[in-house]
Amino acid sequence: MGSQAEVDVRDLGPKTLETNGGPVSVSSLLATVADDLQMLNKNLRSIVGAENPVLVSAADQIFGAGGKRLRPAMVFLVSRATAPIGGLKDLTVEHRRLAEIIEMIHTASLIHDDVLDDSGMRRGKETIHQIYGTRVAVLAGDFMFAQSSWYLANLENLEVIKLISQVIKDFASGEIKQASSLFDCDTTLEDYLLKSYYKTASLVASSAKSAAIFSNVDKSMCDQMFEYGKNLGLSFQVVDDILDFTQSAEQLGKPAASDLAKGNLTAPVIFALQNEPELREIIDSEFNEPGSLDSAIELVFKSGGIERARNLAKEKADQAIHNLQCLPQSEFRSALEGMVKYNLERID
Repeated sequence: MGSQAEVDVRDLGPKTLETNGGPVSVSSLLATVADDLQMLNKNLRSIVGAENPVLVSAADQIFGAGGKRLRPAMVFLVSRATAPIGGLKDLTVEHRRLAEIIEMIHTASLIHDDVLDDSGMRRGKETIHQIYGTRVAVLAGDFMFAQSSWYLANLENLEVIKLISQVIKDFASGEIKQASSLFDCDTTLEDYLLKSYYKTASLVASSAKSAAIFSNVDKSMCDQMFEYGKNLGLSFQVVDDILDFTQSAEQLGKPAASDLAKGNLTAPVIFALQNEPELREIIDSEFNEPGSLDSAIELVFKSGGIERARNLAKEKADQAIHNLQCLPQSEFRSALEGMVKYNLERID
């Protein structure tokens, strides 16, 4: 296994998680697709193209930033869990290319996210726009979206092209939805879940379904894989939003409670607002008083907002596990279940 793949697996966080068979090390969670991930890591840099030194340098910065590669790992796991059902002996070229496209789209979205949020740090490293400036960061993100679209078109599967093209549109919809509802205390849980679907779960859902499509399995199984990805993605987003409150800046690799500070109201805050009228006043004032952000954070904890958000993450996780029932038992299905449990383990 290559050194990059080893770093990615070790970077997954807690060392063990509970699965049906007892505690399993996180590195073993992705061990079943370690060779696939190693090949992916090799291909990613070459896919970006060597014609522009800045882009190569940007790709090194972002692809080498200790990312967990969870999205392509999930593509490989769904591919390997479904391929035998569709009569395939091994993964196809399309399965592998799909995983690369998904990681490129995800990376492009991170580069643009960091520009929009003016984030100086990503996974504890300087962001692309911090190093190269906003103009280069926007263009690097655009290039990766364009390059991934070109590879997507070359897969020549209209259903997959439609699915993944929708993801790129959803990213933009999610950002616009977020930007137009900052400091809006009337944001509902439904609004939040829709925005979270656009920004996070759409990619996971569509890539899981696309992997199943390339395995030639029936429509109902493809649809279940979509639902698995959607519920896993939503659960991941809720957990990330909880960690924004419960972890330190050092652990997060970015400032703590940064979403709330910018007026982006996430699940813990939306739940807290139902019980704390004082919180609404503080948010409406956009934290113009000294210490008001700290007071708001305290109210989120005091009101049970974190606990209710935990329950929401668990509810989505349970649904994701249920969506996997259509798959026969295999090490790949177990790893897909393990991914759901690993995510919840981050807040236990």
